[in-house]
Amino acid sequence: MERTLTKYILEDLNKKIILLTGPRQTGKTTLSKMLNDNFDYLNFDNSDHRINLFEKTWDRSKDLVIFDELHKLKNWKSWLKGIYDTEGISPSIVVTGSAKLDTYRKVGDSLAGRFFQFRLHPLDLKEIKTSLNPENLKDSLDKLLSIGGFPEPFLDGSDRFYNRWKKSHLDIILKQDLIDLENVSQITSIETLIQLLKKNVGSPVSYRSLAGDLQCSDKTIKRWLTILENMYVIFRVPPFHKNVARAILKSPKYYFYDTGQVNGGPGAKLENLVACALLKEIHFKADCYGKELQLCYLKNKDGKEIDFLVTAAALPKLMLEVKWSDEKISSNFKIFEKYLPKVEKLQLVKELKKEKTYPDGAEVRKAHNWLANFNLQY
Repeated sequence: MERTLTKYILEDLNKKIILLTGPRQTGKTTLSKMLNDNFDYLNFDNSDHRINLFEKTWDRSKDLVIFDELHKLKNWKSWLKGIYDTEGISPSIVVTGSAKLDTYRKVGDSLAGRFFQFRLHPLDLKEIKTSLNPENLKDSLDKLLSIGGFPEPFLDGSDRFYNRWKKSHLDIILKQDLIDLENVSQITSIETLIQLLKKNVGSPVSYRSLAGDLQCSDKTIKRWLTILENMYVIFRVPPFHKNVARAILKSPKYYFYDTGQVNGGPGAKLENLVACALLKEIHFKADCYGKELQLCYLKNKDGKEIDFLVTAAALPKLMLEVKWSDEKISSNFKIFEKYLPKVEKLQLVKELKKEKTYPDGAEVRKAHNWLANFNLQY
């Protein structure tokens, strides 16, 4: 299947180094190899390929060279900068990695001005509609809620396959990728942290509470959460506040790139799925168009919340609530509308008989229809 990012990467392939990141097994290598049939491929995890990388001996007669997991090479940024500055991009260069490419960082020269970054996410309804043309979008939404959007289990479609894939996928991250960053005893605690997060999707996270559960410091919890973010296991959604310093002090929410990992009820899974779709669209707008969008949530001192707020250039644009079957518009919109006037109000409902719009512009929409067609045009 052709991924949404493909045509945008092709437009930039002969202009800059392409850095393609995202969670493990989202199809980064497959996408890269589909960009041009005439390629050479080197994976740092392969011992023979490592020698080629150290000696800089790949086939320069090819149109494209793909460097996989290159961030594990010491001083990789300086190494790559040297290639670019002396040879340019002939062949074109794609660098892929299952970690944010500044995780193994703070060494060597900057690549500023020499690359474009793209983040490949799991499948969502929007990409499924475009690439797979499903017969029923609601069935596709149910499938995403059950087994997530990673291509291999989604295309297989069985719960049995997904349950085995899910375990091996997380094991690779914990027992191979994280071993480079943490010692073995700490990885057991990080695994427990992941289990705790699975049960609390959609709720603000208390660092102190997690630290108490895992018998470590708040600082350690924050470091582990950052590592899991950098490894594309979870992502952080901060509270919105016009004062950035105050927002940092408030508790964030964490969601999983793999919705199937969520252990909460159907409402929590649906909220996680919507969070994934919004973040994917925000990253798409940033990577392909240079737009500055951010995903936040709203909460006041009385504990009233709105699940998501999308901002553009730090200005609030869209308030979004997620409900499983509640057709009545959330009263919390009125509370926050006083402080955020002229911001769009949208409630997505999984089981909705009839869509509607209120006199003040608030909308109640079927989740599967909106998620398959939305476009954050801010």
